[in-house]
Amino acid sequence: MTFIGLVWHNVSARRMRAALTAGAVAIGVMAVVALGTLTSSLEQSATGFLKAGNADFTIAQKHTDSLLNSLISSDDIASIAKVDGVEDSIGALIELDKYDAGHPTVVQVGLAPDAQKRFGVVVLEGRSYAAQSETEVMLGYTLAESIDKKTGDTLTMDGHQYRVTGLYRTNGVSYGNSTMMFPLAALQGRYQAAGQVTLGFVKLAPGASSAQVRKSIDTKFPQLATVNSETDFGRVDNTLVLISAGNTGGSILAAVIAITGVLNTSLLSFFERIREFGVLRSIGWTRRRIVSLVLGESLIVSLVGATIGVFLGWVAINLLQNLPELRGVFHPIYTASIFTRSLVFAIGVAFLGAIYPALRAAFLSPVEAMRRE
Repeated sequence: MTFIGLVWHNVSARRMRAALTAGAVAIGVMAVVALGTLTSSLEQSATGFLKAGNADFTIAQKHTDSLLNSLISSDDIASIAKVDGVEDSIGALIELDKYDAGHPTVVQVGLAPDAQKRFGVVVLEGRSYAAQSETEVMLGYTLAESIDKKTGDTLTMDGHQYRVTGLYRTNGVSYGNSTMMFPLAALQGRYQAAGQVTLGFVKLAPGASSAQVRKSIDTKFPQLATVNSETDFGRVDNTLVLISAGNTGGSILAAVIAITGVLNTSLLSFFERIREFGVLRSIGWTRRRIVSLVLGESLIVSLVGATIGVFLGWVAINLLQNLPELRGVFHPIYTASIFTRSLVFAIGVAFLGAIYPALRAAFLSPVEAMRRE
């Protein structure tokens, strides 16, 4: 029998214990996949609000509980346009509301029609709305397909009836294709936010230094924060910082549970197999070979558990996606890094959980093994 065959034989000979160990690893991997996907997807959705057209950076109210709670005076947006090095600045109001049971959370964007091109909006069909209209709306083409609306149709939002003037897509921001867009004044009036926007978007003048312009704005407007990348997101939204911390804490807890499960099983296996390890040492097996045997068994069980855990994580994500609280704002994004983390997690759990029993088996003398048996 080959060494690999022996490893597999030892695992299959203790199926119940191997299944329980794989279950512990599966639960840990499920947590890693589900929490990782949830966190990264919510980060992508949230930071998507910070990307618009050809804007060089975004402006939001500093240290809000949620990015969408940011409030900026339209006068400040106008003043920022006059800062040295700024070519243009525009403001957009962003609100969430329910359209129907199938679309409990729809992103609504209030934007002046003359700012749409700079915002990255491309009209695909029909026309834009009038700046002062209170009864016109445009739809992202993905949302229009989902709610079965086209140009010329009417829809009701928050008790107000609107006529669809056109369909659009957004450059570089895929979530924008699932939004509604209203004249800025109309959305401000509906949410009693006259003279206020949620975010500002800044375009630099040719040759201007982004770092210098951002420093000038941060100094002149201390209540605001400039955001140039996802690493700056914590300056304007505390929620995702907490979500990321929760993801880290949950992953650590899952690792502790999985490692404890593997360690417990490996130790029980060690005590049951003391005679076996003594015989292997007596016939010339090296300590390294015995360590490899125990770690190999643990690795096989952990990889099986990881496979099951990835599937369970996918199931969990689909359940989360259909929760009313997350429907419409949580769009799962499965990245290679999530599955790489799962693989590293499984290998790490296998090693950390089995290394102590493996070393005890390796340094067990044949005489001691026979005596204890």
